[in-house]
Amino acid sequence: MAAFIEPRILKGFRDFLPSGEIARRDLVEKIESSFRSYGFVPIDTPALEYTEILLGKGGGETEKQIYRFKDNGDRDVALRFDLTVPFARFLAEHRAELTFPFKRYHIAKVWRGENTQRGRYREFTQCDFDTIGSDSAAADFEILHIMRNTLLAISGGDVIIRLNHRGLFNRFLSRLGVLDASAEILRTVDKLAKIGREETLSLLSQSVGNSKAAEILDFIGIKGGFEETLVAMTAAAGPCAESERLGLIRSFMTDAGIAGSVVLDPSITRGLDYYTGVVFESFLADLPGIGSVCSGGRYDNLVGLYSVDQRSPLTGVGASIGIDRLIAGLESLGRLKTELSYARTAIACAAENSGGAYQALAEKLRKEGIPCEVFLDKLSGDEKLTKQFQLAEKKGLRWLIIPGAENPLSGALTLRDLAKRENREGLTPEDIVGIVKKE
Repeated sequence: MAAFIEPRILKGFRDFLPSGEIARRDLVEKIESSFRSYGFVPIDTPALEYTEILLGKGGGETEKQIYRFKDNGDRDVALRFDLTVPFARFLAEHRAELTFPFKRYHIAKVWRGENTQRGRYREFTQCDFDTIGSDSAAADFEILHIMRNTLLAISGGDVIIRLNHRGLFNRFLSRLGVLDASAEILRTVDKLAKIGREETLSLLSQSVGNSKAAEILDFIGIKGGFEETLVAMTAAAGPCAESERLGLIRSFMTDAGIAGSVVLDPSITRGLDYYTGVVFESFLADLPGIGSVCSGGRYDNLVGLYSVDQRSPLTGVGASIGIDRLIAGLESLGRLKTELSYARTAIACAAENSGGAYQALAEKLRKEGIPCEVFLDKLSGDEKLTKQFQLAEKKGLRWLIIPGAENPLSGALTLRDLAKRENREGLTPEDIVGIVKKE
């Protein structure tokens, strides 16, 4: 007899039961449908890459988090830790095969060996969408528009997008004489919502001194509406192309009727170094405390590290939806629809030798767009039908079709409404289709 193996799962990884996985997949299907409606196309890349591809010029913190090993060919390989670096490699390899501007989305799992905590796992799903090869304000605005409409479609409530421009912030830092410390300043400002104003001021003072730290905090404060804040930022940084870009994007918002969903927030910086233009974060209006559920921005030359041709760098703009955080938010708001089955209708098994006829009956419903499960076994015991009612209820079904023991296709059918615990008898398949569709 084989030794017993204890069933267990790695720390930071999860199983998903049907109710959870159905909810996740329904969410992803809605997201994909939104992306496709804008003309975005899907891509995929391998889960495994050469380690040097993922780490680039230097590993840093990433090297401590990646799952890295030697494969059977003694190659140094690693699991992807995000979808951006594989996308850069993808563009460098397939640039000649693509049409630009290239609009793509990629929804897939990534792996990071970081410390686990509530809401953070070592295996999780990322959902990225980008436009590559366009430096226009229209491309920036389209990503913002997708963010808003996609989140509205799946959240069931209002969405607030906070927008800024890294280039404008850098111009202000340059006038202040602290541009050399911009990386540290950006990372500190990015923590403002988490650590508060006083702690942010303290950290900034350590980098640039008390006086300049206070000026930075004043700059990143919202000064009223979008226009008022933009005027104040431009006055502090000086007239420039970056403030003109924000003004143009604002006019696009007004024309599209979404100006009320976007706030100009100078404190939004996105701590990652590769952002160079507009940056944005989006929040569920009814649950802002959960943090940004979709964020991103504009970057220069994504493929530079992997391309020998530096004459025409590929600029891009994109964002990423945090599916796990979004699901947690929708659960908290009671807006996540959970199901135990994709089917809402099933056919009871009255005779085990009628499996073919039952599938033929179920197919009549499926062709009408009604998912229909066929129960496979005639349950034992005196209360055979009652047990099938119970089985259907455990599966979360609404309807149970009870065929006659003979001629299940041509004989009269009974439809059990499991929610109301009522039967409708003497029905044809067409009658049942009409009832189910109506309900």
